[in-house]
Order: sequence, then C-alpha cells, then structure tokens
Amino acid sequence: MSTATATHNSGSFMEMFLGPTPMWYKQAVIAALVLNVPAYFILGPLVTSWIILFEFIFTLAMALKCFPLQPGGLLALQVLALGLTDTYHVYDEVLHGLPVILLVIFMVAGVHFLREMLFKFINKVLLGIKSRVMMNFATVVVVSVLSAFLDALTILAVLIALSTTFYLVYEKVITKVGHEPGLPSDDSHIEETHLQDLEEFRGYLRGLLMHGAVATAIGGVSTLVGEPENIVIGGHTGWDFVTFFLVNAPATMPTLLSGFIMCILLEYFRPFGKFFGYGAELPENVRKVLAAEDQRIQESETDRDRLIIKIQICVSVLMVIALSLHLAEIGLIGLGVIILASSLLGETNEHNLGKAFVEGLPFASLLVVFFAIVAMINDQAMFTPVMEWVLSMDGRMQVFMVFLTNGALSAISDNVFVATIYMDQITPLLEAGVLSRELYEAQATAVVMGTGIPSMSTPNGQAAFLFLLMSGIAPRIRLGYIRMVFMALPYFIITTITAGVIMYNWL
Repeated sequence: MSTATATHNSGSFMEMFLGPTPMWYKQAVIAALVLNVPAYFILGPLVTSWIILFEFIFTLAMALKCFPLQPGGLLALQVLALGLTDTYHVYDEVLHGLPVILLVIFMVAGVHFLREMLFKFINKVLLGIKSRVMMNFATVVVVSVLSAFLDALTILAVLIALSTTFYLVYEKVITKVGHEPGLPSDDSHIEETHLQDLEEFRGYLRGLLMHGAVATAIGGVSTLVGEPENIVIGGHTGWDFVTFFLVNAPATMPTLLSGFIMCILLEYFRPFGKFFGYGAELPENVRKVLAAEDQRIQESETDRDRLIIKIQICVSVLMVIALSLHLAEIGLIGLGVIILASSLLGETNEHNLGKAFVEGLPFASLLVVFFAIVAMINDQAMFTPVMEWVLSMDGRMQVFMVFLTNGALSAISDNVFVATIYMDQITPLLEAGVLSRELYEAQATAVVMGTGIPSMSTPNGQAAFLFLLMSGIAPRIRLGYIRMVFMALPYFIITTITAGVIMYNWL
C-alpha cells in the first residue's frame, strides 16, 4: 500500500470515527485509549483506574461535543479488556441500578403521553406569573417539596419535557421559510432578527432548569424516599419514613432554607445572578409567541382535544397517587402510565410509541456504561483508603470528614455506591460495640448530607443533573458541563457551608 493510500484511508477513518465530533476530541479519545495500556503495566491497575475515571468524567464534560455513550463506552470496554473489572461485576452493578434504569426508560416515556396537559397547565402558569423572581422561586419551592415525596428524575423529566416543548414552539415560529432545524447546536435556520430574543430565551430556560435541578437535590435529601441512597442508609439504620425525617431535620431543613435564600439572591440581585448565568428575562416576543400558541390551541380545541386533556389529568392523578404511596418501583409505575395513557388515547401505532422512548434510552445506555466504571471503582477498592483514613478519626472531626469525603466521592461516582460502601464500613462497628448509637447515627446523617448536597458540584454527582446534561434540551439551550458546574456553584457553596457547619457541631 502506498503512503498516499494509507494517508487517505487514515483520513477516512478519522472522519468516520465519532462522526462530526471535533478532530482534537477524536485524537484525545484515541490517545487516552492507547496510553492507558502502557499505564496499566507501568503504573499498575489502581493508578490506571484513577486515570480512566477522570478520562470518563472528561467525556461527560464534553457532552456538547459528543454524546458520552461512545467515548465513555470505549473506556468501559477497555476497563473490561484490562481486567480492571469483569462483566459479572458490571452486571451486579446494573442490577443494583436497575430501578434507576427502568425509571429513565419508562417514566420519561410516560411523561411523553401527558405532554398536552402539562403544556397547557404550565403555559398558563408561565404566562400568568410575570415576575422572573417569583417564577423561579416558585419552581424551587414546588420542585423541592415534590422531590421529597416523589422521584427527582420524574420531576425533572416533566420540567425538561415542558422546556423542550416551549423551545420547539418558539423555534418553529422563528425558523426561516424552507429551512429545517439541523443540529441542536446550529442556528443557521433561525431568522437573524430573532437571534437576540432566542439567546435570552435560552438563558431563561437554563435558569429555570438549573433552579429545578438544584431543588431536586435540596428537597430529595430531606426524606427516606427522596433519594435512592437514603433508602440504603435507612435500611442500615432501621429508620422509617418519620424517623428518618425527624433525625435528619436539624441538618436538612436549614440546608433547604439556605437553598431558597440563594434562589432569591440570584434572581432578585440581577448582576449577582447574571454572573452565574441566572437573571434572564422571558423576552416579550417569546411571551407573545407562547400566548399566541395558547390562543390558537384554545380556538382550535375540539371535543376530542378536551377529552385527551381530561384523560391525561386522570392518568396524572393516578401516577401521583402511585408514586406517593410507593405502590411499585418508579419505572414500573411509568410503564403503567404508558399502558394506561396510550390505551385510552388510542396510541397503538408502534412507530408513534417508539417516539416516546427517544429521550430516555440514550441516557439509560449511558447509565449502564457508568455502572461499568463504578464496578471498576469497587473492584480496585479506589475509595477504601479514604474511608479508612476518615474512620480512624475521633468524634466531631470524624463526622465532619465523613460528610466532606462522601461529598467529594459522590461528585465523581454514584451516590448509592458511595453510601453503600460507607454504611457497610460503619454498621459492623456498631454491631461490634466499637461505635455508640449516637456516633453511628451522626455518621449516617453525615452520609445522607454528604451524598445529597456537596455532590451537586458536578453533573455526574447527581443523577438528575446528569439526566439534564444528557437531555435533548441541553444542546438547544447551550447548557454544557462547565456551565452547569458554574451555575450550580452558588447553591453548592451556600448549602455545603450550611450543612458542613451543622455536621461539625452535630455532636
């Protein structure tokens, strides 16, 4: 083969590899995969595992450049090839995470079948509340309360679905005649006179969604069912719903209040909010478009349309009751919503049903890849030295460091995984009489607060944040990894300081 031919073939491969991803990113992924091999033999499995973990986080950070399933999946396959974990341990982690996977697949699809009712209701709210401060504050309060009793991903899925609908309604109006929308990151189909309003609208939706995402964290930490890791912790400690709330309330309630205060500060003091990416107004032109769409829907509404709304309301009520009473795993409730709504609405076409799953399946696939990385962390005992060091401390400092290290480890790994490892470490100490019940419960509270609050510092630290980052709306409103980190920063600082001070003075 000639040099010219080889060069041509190499160029063709690089053009095809990871599709339209920037060339520097493709080269970085290949370099990582190549260099990990000598690192394994020279530096050893443990150091290589840490390198791969940060490479995986890098793929998440570059989500707007390339969906992380492919580059992250290649790293996961390399983890298996190097023997840093095995397929059986990956399968075990997937089994542990199955409730979340089912939730993402079925509940997100279930929300799709309620979209007309949700759009009509929230559009009334959006158009009715003119105050930006009031709108965002109401979002934080409502979402945090709902997240304490329902599932955070479900609540955020509703917010994402609504934001996507609003965005697409406006985009349809301002698209150039004869032009179809291309890539979410491309604005070439937009009339230039609307670009400024579009940017402001994107900023408004970014703020609304990030307020909502943070609210799922500060609200979910409050109750036994608010976060998946809370159920693990409650199972170890023997706390029921009421006991969990009462024991942890001295930490969770002030932290929740501090989040509410930060929301008001970010929206009321606009220069401060603008610095972190908040404070964008809903442009008047956008408001007119949404109002016109609402008017059009009302004027063209038929008896069939009104029946659809009534059916969706009934299904929504049943869904909330099922979620509140925890009648089944959330994903199975979502499947029930799909069956009920699609049956009653006559959606029996397989192709139309498939559209409901478009949003959730890529993220569900990414979760499985993420669990492969978690299996590597487990098999290589990457976090064990940190935990042993913390548990060697005494009293107040130990509780405080349990909180901090839980937050740090949860920010780069799975919250349920971190909580499980910590509780597995300290529960035998209680049973052996090494720990008093008071110190044990203090440590358990530190695990609750650590996995729930400081973990919001990164999108991979909270499942709801990661779900938002991987959603279809994120590239449309230019919400990338770094921007999410920066927008979460003020919330992270005030809530972590509040929770940290309380945990330091717990005993």
